[in-house]
Amino acid sequence: MLLKIISSALLTTSAGAISLPPLIPSIPGVTEPLTTNAPPIPILQIPIPPLGSPPFTSNQQIKPKKIGYFWAGAGDNNHKDFLATYSLDDDTFGSLLWVTDVPSSGNSPHHLGTSLDGKTLIGEGLFSLLKTQDTAYYFDSSNPYQPKFKKSNRALLFSITDEIRAKRDGGFFITYMGSAVGTSPGRLIETDDNFNITHEWPEDVSSTLNVLGEQFSPHGLSIDFDKNIILTSDFVVPVTILKPASALGIQKANTLRLWELSSRKIISTLTIPDGAGIQDVKFIPGNPESAALATAVGPGQVWIIYPFRKDSNGKQGVTELLFDLGPRARDNLAIYSDISHDGKWAYFTLTLGNHVAALDISDLKNVKRLDDPDEDQGIVGPHYIEISPDKKNLLVTDYFVQTGRYRCCKHTCRLQSSVD
Repeated sequence: MLLKIISSALLTTSAGAISLPPLIPSIPGVTEPLTTNAPPIPILQIPIPPLGSPPFTSNQQIKPKKIGYFWAGAGDNNHKDFLATYSLDDDTFGSLLWVTDVPSSGNSPHHLGTSLDGKTLIGEGLFSLLKTQDTAYYFDSSNPYQPKFKKSNRALLFSITDEIRAKRDGGFFITYMGSAVGTSPGRLIETDDNFNITHEWPEDVSSTLNVLGEQFSPHGLSIDFDKNIILTSDFVVPVTILKPASALGIQKANTLRLWELSSRKIISTLTIPDGAGIQDVKFIPGNPESAALATAVGPGQVWIIYPFRKDSNGKQGVTELLFDLGPRARDNLAIYSDISHDGKWAYFTLTLGNHVAALDISDLKNVKRLDDPDEDQGIVGPHYIEISPDKKNLLVTDYFVQTGRYRCCKHTCRLQSSVD
């Protein structure tokens, strides 16, 4: 009977997506005072329309070869969230090229992804559900200097968006850490090449029982298309980081899920003992065993995942401690990473440690730390990190948490290597 109930639920939720207008429409001269004077309420935000963005001055005369896209929110959470396009060329570095608004505010803009052809960007709203609005915002970047807002949508039963990976045939995979109300389990969302949500994985009975049986709060996401595997890493139950629920304690996970890409089914659950939030996971490019690195936020450690090895019980997937990042990395809010395309260098942001760590991983049996762990690098709250396409720079953006209004927001960047 239980299997029949689950199967019915799977059939009704397996390809759901919606896009809804604001609950309160924008009425000039009427809704603006509501937006500016609305009092804070616990957890949720009043779903009032956004204020228009102030005017900006841009430079459309230059055509830089290196471009940075920054998905960000207004500091007051009342004005429209936006995508800012900047030049990253040496001679015009930091020149604003364009600002592209989205028709909502208070999303807490989070990760930003790009399609493989570079013509579409997707920005995710971490806490869009608090204002009952769409969670994914798509931009047409076929003109890389002046992206245009394309569309937005949301999953039917899940929320709290995080990592994004482009599919080879178009579309995206996206991790949603929680349910529609921020509880566990979340889902791995898939879109088609028109960016319509087609699936909310897992959908098979066995994998669904897996995520119902143990906390499933997918944050990190990495895909090895050639080896037919996916890794997702479980971080925290989203609702437990919001007041007043956070008073009961944040529910942190110690697990990753290993998936078969072709079937979208979970093969096994992998555990990092006392991991206290496995925020990020990334396959090491070129590794012959398809090994991946995962960050354990609680102990401040980097673990290595061997997806095709088997443990003593014959279960597929083995986890091993690779490197302890030291006292400055303990109990961090977040540890995010990037790995060089040749698989030799790995970088980690220690958000509360105000530090970026660098490891030489060219020999996984003899990992070397390259940074000085005691150095004051002059940065505050580093989170997102990406190696520039020309391999000459690291781009790091900050993490801002506004606890008084139960919200956190992040400025996230994607880099465009060159423009013809």
